[in-house]
Amino acid sequence: MLVGEEKRESLPDICLNLADVFVKQGRYDLGSFWYNRSLSISDSLNMPDEQRFPAYYGLAQVNMELRDFALCDYYYDLASHYYDKMHPFEKHIYLNNRGNSYYYRQDYETALGYFRRSLEVVNQYPDMTFERNLTMINLGEIFLMLDCTDSASYYLQECRGFFDSIHHATALYCIDTQLMELALKQGNVALARERLKHAVKYDNVEPNMIHVRNRYLQRYFEKVGDYERAYHYLEENHHIDDSIRNERVKMRAAEIKLKYTQDSTLMKKEISIREKENQVLQLYQWLYMIVGGGFLLAAVVSVIVLYRKRLRDREQWRMQNAITSLRLENVRNRISPHFIFNVLNREMNLHKGEEESQNLIGLTKLIRRNLELTDCLAVSLADELEFVDTYVGLEKESLGKDFDYQLDLDCKIDLKTVKVPSMLLQIPVENAIKHGLRLKEGKRLLRIQIRLLLDNQVEIVVSDNGGGYRKVSVNHGTGTGMKVITQTIQLLNTYNSRPIQMKINNVLVGEEKEMGCEVRFVIPLNYSYQLKKN
Repeated sequence: MLVGEEKRESLPDICLNLADVFVKQGRYDLGSFWYNRSLSISDSLNMPDEQRFPAYYGLAQVNMELRDFALCDYYYDLASHYYDKMHPFEKHIYLNNRGNSYYYRQDYETALGYFRRSLEVVNQYPDMTFERNLTMINLGEIFLMLDCTDSASYYLQECRGFFDSIHHATALYCIDTQLMELALKQGNVALARERLKHAVKYDNVEPNMIHVRNRYLQRYFEKVGDYERAYHYLEENHHIDDSIRNERVKMRAAEIKLKYTQDSTLMKKEISIREKENQVLQLYQWLYMIVGGGFLLAAVVSVIVLYRKRLRDREQWRMQNAITSLRLENVRNRISPHFIFNVLNREMNLHKGEEESQNLIGLTKLIRRNLELTDCLAVSLADELEFVDTYVGLEKESLGKDFDYQLDLDCKIDLKTVKVPSMLLQIPVENAIKHGLRLKEGKRLLRIQIRLLLDNQVEIVVSDNGGGYRKVSVNHGTGTGMKVITQTIQLLNTYNSRPIQMKINNVLVGEEKEMGCEVRFVIPLNYSYQLKKN
């Protein structure tokens, strides 16, 4: 036995089989009921449309039998959409039955076209012998109606032997009827009488076949002048027509009953679905309230956490800024006295008289400028160079005529807009003179080179030929100056994505290629001197 999904999917086919049985029995109301039932079950199972065409041409046949050709064509048109997906025997059923519908409308030319298409289909399959001979019967009938007696005789004789061999009552009944009409068409009343005499009577013949034979018998008795019997067959056909109309009424009643049953079932299902939907809706409402409350609580907690974090960050930045300011202040306090007292001691020991007065003026200017620069975290490159020029001017005399100060500037650089850390050049220049050039004999060279790089950076190089960097020097100092520069750059780099780069190397300087010290800085043009994250 079938179970589960497989059993459910077989229900439409069961309904189709029941409908076919009732249609063969002439019970068209029940046939229509089960065809519609098959379609209803297919809808409930969401079966694809291409599996429903047998019900469509089944309903078309029912309406053909009941002579409702408008509905007949409607269902045949639905079935025709899936013609290419039909099996060969299904194509034969569709074409044969549709041809019959035009035969009953007496549109014999259209019917002939469908029967010929049916014969083309079955001729492609040798095993479809029954279908081929059945189509020949229909072709014989159509040619008979079109007065093509030779063609009618050919097809009827071709199929007679096959149906004799299988004793098919309905087919033989139909062929005998057509042969009798053929004799009348040929004007051979005696042959028609002979064929009528030997025609076999069969039980359970379809009403349509009886209707056709009665029509031909009516014509035969009119030909022989037996009008009483002709009238008898005319009355028989009237009774058959009345029976067809009665079947049509019964079928309509069955369809209305089925529709009412389906509507009632659908109404109950709809009510049940609405009740379930209301229950689900209430559940969703509670779920939304719980989830919404959870989100609200999470939002409040997040706000509190973020607020407290901001307070901590603000306090942390305040502390960091205070520490940074103290560190910078400490750096300035350390470097400024160191520099000032070095210069004052030298000037007081080495210079006297009127020239000394001029030097002291320069020294005063240097001290004032140093104090101004010390209060700034960053200064323009022009201010830094001005300070260095003043300082070198004070040192020139002590260094002698062999001292050569070179300043190489890139003309593309605007010195007033480029910012550098305060004392960036002052301290390397002071170290070069104090630790390298002061005790050197011969030519003394101090060079400052400033140029613009391609990647929006400025390169500053301070070099001398004072023998290079040495850990031990006669005029060794505390190293405070370079520590200040190093720490300042390290601090500022923490607030910038592109850092200031600093390198100290021993290099060969000048035309004589003497050993010297080189301090190199690379500074981005968009470097920030604000103590906050970008």
